[in-house]
Amino acid sequence: MTTPSHSMRRVIKVGTSLLRGSAGRPTAAVIADLAASLSRQRRQGETIALVTSGAVGLGCEALGLGQRPSEVVALQAAAAVGQGRLMALYQDAFAVRGLAVAQVLLTRGDLASRRRYQNACRTLEQLLDWGVVPVVNENDTLATDELRFGDNDTLSALVAVAIGADELVLLTDVDSLYSGDPRSDAEARPIEEVASLAELDSLQSVATGGGQWGTGGMTTKLISARIATSSGIRVRLADGRDPAVLDALLAGERVGTLFQPSPTPLPDRKGWLAHALLPKGSLQLDAGAERAITQKGASLLAVGVQAVVGDFERREAVRLLASDGRELGRGLASLSSMELRELMGSSGVEVVHRDQLVLTSR
Repeated sequence: MTTPSHSMRRVIKVGTSLLRGSAGRPTAAVIADLAASLSRQRRQGETIALVTSGAVGLGCEALGLGQRPSEVVALQAAAAVGQGRLMALYQDAFAVRGLAVAQVLLTRGDLASRRRYQNACRTLEQLLDWGVVPVVNENDTLATDELRFGDNDTLSALVAVAIGADELVLLTDVDSLYSGDPRSDAEARPIEEVASLAELDSLQSVATGGGQWGTGGMTTKLISARIATSSGIRVRLADGRDPAVLDALLAGERVGTLFQPSPTPLPDRKGWLAHALLPKGSLQLDAGAERAITQKGASLLAVGVQAVVGDFERREAVRLLASDGRELGRGLASLSSMELRELMGSSGVEVVHRDQLVLTSR
């Protein structure tokens, strides 16, 4: 969604590893520095939305917990303690600079329903029109496992798509993407630019998991970059520990890693089908069906389905797989898994209409 008079729109994502702070730079100082940088951009006419982690970490700190809990209910309780503290820090830091903030808590289910996704888009759009900075976080206190993003990297990319952002900035505790894990690979080199989706996909093998306090890591940042760039959004990954780095990045300087947007971005609905939905099952296709959907833009028919995996109802999302297991695309099923198992191999029976189908391997 875009506005007619389109100023620069950025989504800034701040990770847990930054917001836990350090002995020399506590969380309040990190947020104050962030507010100072983003307030300057707002005064220059930019539109800013913030996606933040940190509720669980602040909750653990308030409760005196030495490490992040592993049980879901304990994580949710820690988030409940920390979320208010986190928003108070943001509110205070932006208020002294004359800006209002708004708390926006989302679960995967809010974006997996087309109607709720559109409602979320409209709410974010209204806040931005009012000059308010949305501070978006996953609703950790209520989200069940199947409705969790699991990391705010993915959430930040979906928010960027929802508001039609020009740029997504992922602030983390490393200075750029590397060709290997710099902690264990002496040959690892920083990567300044990722020019295409194909190049991005080839980097998945070098990604590493998150640290003790974060749930992301480089793997989820690459997934986030793929979601955003395939929707025509530029992505910047940079070190958020030094306020000067963010200021340089916002001024247009080349710092960190730049992911170039796709020259053929997915339209809004196709992007939603590809990235916001949670697939409930998978359909394995034969070679003829694979050619029909990837080369001819055809709908998927039951005659081309070789196997049905999982249980799903009509209008629920499914993954479309090649015979070798590669994901070809995603779509909304016209039939339930039970109906499809009975009709599999039938000619003339439509399983996924082409308007409800998006290719995810390009």
